[in-house]
Amino acid sequence: MRYPAVAGRFYPAEKGELLEVIESCFTHPLGPGMPGPCTGARRIAAAVCPHAGYMASGMNAAHSFKAIAEDGLPEAYVIIGPAHNGVPYDAVMCGEEYLTPLGACKVHEGIASGLREHVPDDARAHKREHSIEVQVPFIQFIDKAPRIVPVIMGRQDLASARKLAGHVRVACEGHDVVIIASSDMAHYIPKEVATQLNAAVLDRLVAKDLDGMYAEIMGKRKSVCGYGPKAAALSATDPEKVEILKYSDSWDSLHYDRSAVVGYASAIMTRR
Repeated sequence: MRYPAVAGRFYPAEKGELLEVIESCFTHPLGPGMPGPCTGARRIAAAVCPHAGYMASGMNAAHSFKAIAEDGLPEAYVIIGPAHNGVPYDAVMCGEEYLTPLGACKVHEGIASGLREHVPDDARAHKREHSIEVQVPFIQFIDKAPRIVPVIMGRQDLASARKLAGHVRVACEGHDVVIIASSDMAHYIPKEVATQLNAAVLDRLVAKDLDGMYAEIMGKRKSVCGYGPKAAALSATDPEKVEILKYSDSWDSLHYDRSAVVGYASAIMTRR
């Protein structure tokens, strides 16, 4: 069992309070409203979700989870997040259940078994990482019996993202999966600058231009946290369309320090 690392800090540690906070993320003025009826279309292949504390980015993340709930729940969620604490792997999965205040979230053993042939399985590497953990309660909120496959990227360069994408694609063959790319945008820069710089990155994502996205981030040294998961999700799914559902920043949600905001974006990638 992988125990929570940021419960009580990034989100409430008590079940009832956590459910109330997640619901408030949907109903907040920055949120999308509560999920409506499920269409069963199942066109969403991947989603981008921010990974800050719920009071900062949960309202933004709710846009992606509302879209997934209305599109139709998949068989499994492959959650790909960046390493914030350093891991001795290019990428590393966790074969242990993720425990949250909403209960234990099971791992999809079929997909995990296939991925394990190419990606190390080391729960210790996931012990302190929040980028995957914060996605799980949202998944449990919209899906009462979810199965996940958590993967941390230690290296986020484009070659590593494409390599991981290939392994994920093969492991997911024959399964109905949504990939969750856990990513925040540029960090601690003035709001007006953040809006402009983040828009340029998101424009490249919408255009499905990974080389251009990396040029924007690396060439201009933008502090985007989770560009590797975005690239892996796009490469693994080869979607017909990428749609940005919501862009916001920490000033919008917290009204704290307009001169040093963190940007957040939710997006979906739909099948051909």
